[in-house]
Amino acid sequence: MTIGAEPGNEPEEREEQSDPGLGAIMSERRRLINLGYRLLGSLADAEDVVQETYARWYAMSVREQQAIESPGAWLMTVASRICLNLLGSARARRETYVGDWIPEPLPEPTEWTGAAPGARGTDPADRITLDESVTMAFMVVLDVMTPAERVAFVLHDVFRYPFGEVAEIVGRTPAACRQLASSARRRIRTAQPPAGPGVGQAGIVRRFRTAWEAQDIDALIGLLDPDATATADGGGLAVTHLHPIVGGERIAHAYAEIARVSGHRTTFLERTVNGRPGLVARQDGAVATVFAFEIAGDRVRHIWAVRNPEKLRPWRLG
Repeated sequence: MTIGAEPGNEPEEREEQSDPGLGAIMSERRRLINLGYRLLGSLADAEDVVQETYARWYAMSVREQQAIESPGAWLMTVASRICLNLLGSARARRETYVGDWIPEPLPEPTEWTGAAPGARGTDPADRITLDESVTMAFMVVLDVMTPAERVAFVLHDVFRYPFGEVAEIVGRTPAACRQLASSARRRIRTAQPPAGPGVGQAGIVRRFRTAWEAQDIDALIGLLDPDATATADGGGLAVTHLHPIVGGERIAHAYAEIARVSGHRTTFLERTVNGRPGLVARQDGAVATVFAFEIAGDRVRHIWAVRNPEKLRPWRLG
């Protein structure tokens, strides 16, 4: 008997503790986090969506739960609808956001900086599958899609949901969802360059780091596409440039000035960011900025610098 429990409740408690479906329900958590991050671009929001999804599941009676043929599919459907509603309201919130909004950068779990022993398994970032659908360039394109486009595309092209099921979630016809996904694919093809080999990209990022630390403007210009863009996200909580810097030469001069001002306080580390070679800047021992790169050919075409401390939580564990 459980101490303090009423005798009449014992059978129900034993039934709950031995629930054979509990493990299956909780095993969906990783999949739900993966869905939430791709749809919202925020680990914190993805975690909130998962918590809300599980809250709705456990708000049902045991009989209602048992009547659901596929609990995993039910959880994914509920999480998708919650994300769809959040995406609709996110646009209004972005209007008051200070500067440009960039998706939260994801670390490679084996490369976390400053992570305490045993901390990895407790953070949602450790449950994100790193693949083509979470590169920063990909996530940025997803962010300019309409909510319906984003949900239809991610569910069908990333999670392989048939359009019939996508239609039930989005509230459109299967034909309309097919068009939404097709439109999303066109956006991605237009915005993204062909992916280069990972080793080559790492070499370019390494050369960029070396030139940056040396404040070698000519070398930086040589590594940057002439039409390159550098975007920063401080969210009003960290000092950064509020508008994108356009043009390789302008970026080279701006970044050389950043290196000059920060001086010996800043250390640059090569890290994997959203599955691609990136850089992490540490100031006075703490992670201050995470840099993601888009590389086309042998040139850097885009730099995303995330300085908003609220988006650097996984990088600052421990």
